[in-house]
Amino acid sequence: MKKIIIILLGIFTLHSCHLFEERRLSGSAAEYNGKTITLKELQLLTAGLTPEDSTRVAEQYIRQWAINLIEYDIAKDQSNKTIELLVEDYRRSLYLHEYEERLVAQYMPRIIEDSVIQSFYDMHRNHFILPETIIQGMLLVIPHDAPNMAELRKRIQHPEVEENIEWLEKFAYQYGVGYELFLEEWKSTNEVIVYLPFNKNDFDKQLRSKRQIELQDSINTFLLQVTDIHPEGTHMPLAYARKEIENILLHERQIEFLQREREALYNQAIKEGKLKLYEK
Repeated sequence: MKKIIIILLGIFTLHSCHLFEERRLSGSAAEYNGKTITLKELQLLTAGLTPEDSTRVAEQYIRQWAINLIEYDIAKDQSNKTIELLVEDYRRSLYLHEYEERLVAQYMPRIIEDSVIQSFYDMHRNHFILPETIIQGMLLVIPHDAPNMAELRKRIQHPEVEENIEWLEKFAYQYGVGYELFLEEWKSTNEVIVYLPFNKNDFDKQLRSKRQIELQDSINTFLLQVTDIHPEGTHMPLAYARKEIENILLHERQIEFLQREREALYNQAIKEGKLKLYEK
C-alpha cells in the first residue's frame, strides 16, 4: 500500500511539473485562481537590473500580487452586501453623470445674451466687488542704452492714438526686453507687478497718484502707462465680471435644463408603461 502511495505521489508531482513547465513555456510567471503574471511583465519591470536585483524585484512583485488577490478573495467571501451596494451605487452615479454631461453638451444652449448679462450685473452689482486693484494699459521694458527714449516716453502717454501704438510695437520689437499691451483687457496688480522691480505696497501707492510709472534697475527701464484703473473694494467693471456672470447663469440654466429632462423622462416612462404607479 505504501508503495502505491509513493507511486501516486510521484505521478502527481510529475504531472504538476509538466503543468508548471507548460505555463512557463506559455509565458506565465505565476498564476492564482485563473489570474496570471506574464514573463513579459516581469521583464519590463526588471529591465536594466542585475540578475540578483532582477530576481529579488520579481519575487517581491509576485508575492505582493498574490497576497493582494488572496486577501481580496477572503474579504469578498466574508463581507456582507454593503460594499456591493456601494459599488453599484457609485457605478450608477458615474453612468448618470456621463449621460447628463452629454445631454448638456449636445442640447443645452450655451450662449448668454448681452442683455441678460447686463441685467444680472445691474441686479447683483454689490456682489461683484474687487478683491484687488485692476488696471488697463501697456508696459515696456527697455535697456538703458536703447535710442529714442524721449520719443518713447512721449508716445506712451497717448496710447489711444493708433500711430503711437504702431510706433511703440515696432520699438518694443526692435529694442525691448518685454512688452505687454492690455488696453482692452483688465489685469490685476498682482499680474502686472511680476514684471516690475516693485513691492506690492509701493506699487499700490504709485497707482494712487500716477498714471505713468517709470522705474529702473541696473540694466533696464520699466515704463508702465495706465489708461484705466478700478481700485480694490470698488465695483468690478462689467467686462471684468462677465466671465463669472456667464458661469453663474450657465449653472442655473443647466439645473433647469436637467430638471426638465428628468421630468420628461419620468412622464415618458409612465406613458410607455415602463413605470407603473399603483394606488395605495
